[in-house]
Amino acid sequence: MREIKEQRLTGERALFQAQDAHISYCVFEAGESPLKESRDLAIDNTLFKWKYPLWYSKNVSLRDCSLFDMARAGIWYTEQINVEHTVIEAPKNFRRSKQIVLRDVDMPNAAETLWNCEDVRMEQVTAKGDYFAMNCKNVVAKNFTLVGNYSFDGCRNVEIHDSRLLSKDAFWNAEHVTVYNSFISGEYLGWNSRDITLVDCVIESLQGMCYIDNLVMKNCRLLNTTLAFEYSQADVEIVGSVDSVFNPRGGIIRADRIGELILDGRKVKVDQTKIEAGEIGRQSQRASWED
Repeated sequence: MREIKEQRLTGERALFQAQDAHISYCVFEAGESPLKESRDLAIDNTLFKWKYPLWYSKNVSLRDCSLFDMARAGIWYTEQINVEHTVIEAPKNFRRSKQIVLRDVDMPNAAETLWNCEDVRMEQVTAKGDYFAMNCKNVVAKNFTLVGNYSFDGCRNVEIHDSRLLSKDAFWNAEHVTVYNSFISGEYLGWNSRDITLVDCVIESLQGMCYIDNLVMKNCRLLNTTLAFEYSQADVEIVGSVDSVFNPRGGIIRADRIGELILDGRKVKVDQTKIEAGEIGRQSQRASWED
């Protein structure tokens, strides 16, 4: 394996089509696409300071590295990449890439990151930025923290464990999503999706879990959650109370208490949804804005 150590590498395509190399304690700057079309690289303790560092690459590992802000759009069209103990400050990373492993990675500017990617594994990853993971397929995330709206739009086959998402409009247009033992806060959660399962989760959402075909919730808590389940086909088990339930399309909703239950027979078939609640504070046929 070729050794490249303690070098400052500049200029466009500084190591174009590099293969079978160990790159250590180097700096890439002042030149685009330094490792374009590279293969079989082990990179550690290296700084990336310019655009498009890893495009069309294959079988790459990054460990203890830093991608600075100008290393934007850094990893596109790449297959088999492992990233560990690394800070990725640059936005728009990971596009149309496959077989991605991210472990102990911090992405403080993750806007438009992880788009159209497949076979993604994330563990102890933190990300901040809107439109994270759009149109991704086959994603597993554990101990994941996200601050950013419109996440996982159009995603397929996603499994999330022990995570925290502060994300308005998360999981829109999504299919086959399961979230375990996590906290999610954000308006309009899960709209226009199908096969969404939430297990042992705590959720806070205005008009959350609406327009979903086959929503399953097991042992979940809903904090400050109003106008939930509109037009959703649902099998829901809520621990504690939900502030208001609005026009579910069918299924069963269980809760200790429902603050307000709104069932408008003009818009849904009321007898298609079974309500099991220890207490219902108020029941009406119209939303407040229709009175």
